[in-house]
Amino acid sequence: MVKLSVIVPFYNVQQYAPDTLRSLRANAREDFEFILVDDCSRDGTPEILARVERELPGAVHVRHEKNGGLATARNTGIDRARGEYLTFLDGDDWLAPGYYPRLVAAIEELGCDFLRTDHVQCTARARAVHRVPHGRRNVVMTPREAILPADRSTSVDYAYAWAGIYHRRLVDKGVLHFTDGLRTAEDRPWIWKLHREADSFAAVSLLGVFYRRGVASSLTQIGDVRQLDFIRAFDQVIEETAQDQEADKLLPKAVRTYCAIISHHLGSIERFEPAVAKKLKSMSAAALRRMPQNVLDEALDSMDIQRATRLRRLRRRPAPAGVAA
Repeated sequence: MVKLSVIVPFYNVQQYAPDTLRSLRANAREDFEFILVDDCSRDGTPEILARVERELPGAVHVRHEKNGGLATARNTGIDRARGEYLTFLDGDDWLAPGYYPRLVAAIEELGCDFLRTDHVQCTARARAVHRVPHGRRNVVMTPREAILPADRSTSVDYAYAWAGIYHRRLVDKGVLHFTDGLRTAEDRPWIWKLHREADSFAAVSLLGVFYRRGVASSLTQIGDVRQLDFIRAFDQVIEETAQDQEADKLLPKAVRTYCAIISHHLGSIERFEPAVAKKLKSMSAAALRRMPQNVLDEALDSMDIQRATRLRRLRRRPAPAGVAA
């Protein structure tokens, strides 16, 4: 049986893919498979992946004929995966040698549904270690215990799918797939669902993923309409959390996080194309009006004055004709 399936989507990353693939070779094992999903790249990425399929032990090359985005590419990989455990990597990031064997050993020792790990963020030549915002390490817990408190960064705010490893039973349970078609913030509904519905998790102090920031082709660097998918993603978080048996307890965290993300985008609105900036304001105002208003009031009261004022002003913005409050 395959022990570990590594799902790696690629899209127009010919500059970085060789580093990613070299790091996978440094993590290969006879019971590991690497599912390389080319999401209809238009540069030299397909040729790089075709070559490496013959050179990387356990490589499985899958190509999309139409670009579907990161969430859809990951789902393709999940559907093809045969491993007892699954993990993810992005096509422009890389790994320390021998990281995956250590990761598998860690989850087998703890016996939980999933693990969360630290990572190294790389911006040009700068390196910074980012830790899972969960103080207890190597202790198996119920994931929903790590959602709160609402006013602090917690495990659901650390939404990187590649910073962890997941047991196959999560696939069987229906909680590991992503929302198809989300172009950004695809990890947000996913991490919330994971924490609400999985039975057990742990955080471990294991470094090995190098996350490349500032890539010009990354959606985090592009101010086009695809960025606005964060609204669809957080609407899903609110809707699903509202149906949870502990909705009263969890919704304040979900609403406060949604507000913080809206405020963040408004605070850097100059990076958006003018038409997209206008749409960001109108869609964000509508999103605020869709939230549970009593919960929103409490969230705004608990935020700093600058962010709260910005969001209250937006909330009062008249709804355009045909837009539901």
